[in-house]
Amino acid sequence: MDNREQFIDTLREWTEVFMSASMGTFLQFAKEQGLSVPQIGALFHINSRGTCGVSDIGDDLGVTSAAASQMLERLVQNGLVERSEDPNDRRAKQIVLTERGHRVVRGSMEARQRWFAALADGLSPHERDLAVASLRTLVAHSGASSPSSKHAPAQPRRNAKEHPDR
Repeated sequence: MDNREQFIDTLREWTEVFMSASMGTFLQFAKEQGLSVPQIGALFHINSRGTCGVSDIGDDLGVTSAAASQMLERLVQNGLVERSEDPNDRRAKQIVLTERGHRVVRGSMEARQRWFAALADGLSPHERDLAVASLRTLVAHSGASSPSSKHAPAQPRRNAKEHPDR
């Protein structure tokens, strides 16, 4: 096996390990909170946008506005989000996270960080240095921007087509 094939195979293996551990942590956290994956996804979407509408969440999750509205109602009942009238369009609703909703989002991120910390604790200082250098090389050559590597806050995602909620 040449160097390129070995790199690709190792990267594939790491991706499987990372995704399995990351998703496992995410799913366990969702279960502990009594939330479904789409509900957690909605909380993250709202967190990244600050304020958004029902159809925006539906578009992001790939569900109808009616389905998104039903899911959001359960989040409202659980005290995770609040709905209010859009001051620009009384027919539309604005969705924001409550403090409890923000705590759930932070808790999910902290659960993943605990896995990262456990992984780091299992490596020697030299192995961590090698991993940092390798990961920085991959980030630099990936063509993707990394807001966290620049210590900048994440920018809200925007859908390709913006539209008002109904």
